[in-house]
Amino acid sequence: MDRRDLLKTTLAAGAALGFGAVPARRASAAPVRSFKLKYAPHFGMFKGSAGEDLIDQIKFMADQGFTAFEDNGMGRRPIDAQNRIAQAMTRLGMTMGVFVAEGDFERVTFASNAPEMREELVEKAKAAVEVAKRVHAKWTTVVPGRFDPGLEWDYQTANVVENLKFFAEVLEPAGLIMVLEPLNPWRDHPGLFLTKIPQAFMICQAVGSPSCKILFDMYHQQITEGNIIPNIDRAWDEVAYFQIGDNPGRKEPTTGEMNYRNIFGHIHARGFTGVLGMEHGNSKPGQAGEQAVIDAYVASDSF
Repeated sequence: MDRRDLLKTTLAAGAALGFGAVPARRASAAPVRSFKLKYAPHFGMFKGSAGEDLIDQIKFMADQGFTAFEDNGMGRRPIDAQNRIAQAMTRLGMTMGVFVAEGDFERVTFASNAPEMREELVEKAKAAVEVAKRVHAKWTTVVPGRFDPGLEWDYQTANVVENLKFFAEVLEPAGLIMVLEPLNPWRDHPGLFLTKIPQAFMICQAVGSPSCKILFDMYHQQITEGNIIPNIDRAWDEVAYFQIGDNPGRKEPTTGEMNYRNIFGHIHARGFTGVLGMEHGNSKPGQAGEQAVIDAYVASDSF
């Protein structure tokens, strides 16, 4: 399941459903457990147990002990839906994770120096600020688009840095942080400009803005470069957000080769208080598969 599939799934769920009044949470609202870190599920992950209604899904997440939530497609949902989701999260004490501000997989965007492209990106930054205000989001994902095969790499990097500076200038007054996500070129996303954590670190240092940080997606980086814990440490000052997925398969922890119990323990020991997005699929279908996801996080959080 790649980012585009996840986005289509979550948006389809929202488009197919109406939103009534946000249901009051039942009286026995105490979560059944308490996680050490803010793991953030997404819509569809627990619909077999919670039902199709999006607000009921958020309530189910909270009841299971999850204290955060992320939604790549939030910016494309109707404003009324955004408001209702935000109200439910506030009432449940949940933290909003990322939504996507810009993630074009088909065009050269940030690597371009075309004035019209810069204008387009600035408008997308302004739109992201408005979404963030409605849903109380602190982070928004930016994927800097494709690389240009006809332009020297260093010129493209300079263009990316410059365009990100303009993007950050829009976000800074609102306190919104774009998190740049390097994506693997080998399994899921060939042709994109940003692929590695050291590359993202260099770019964030060059932009020099508190609104330009790194989204460290551990599934992607296990494929691209591995060495997860040492790279977390080297990039730590520029990392603002993590995403999760085991490899191979991009399913929940414990289904692949990655030792997420050790990784989560390391992140916790470093004092991370932000969100870790569960941007993966379920390895098994139905309610049994959803319980398997919960069990995997209970096991991986037992450091």
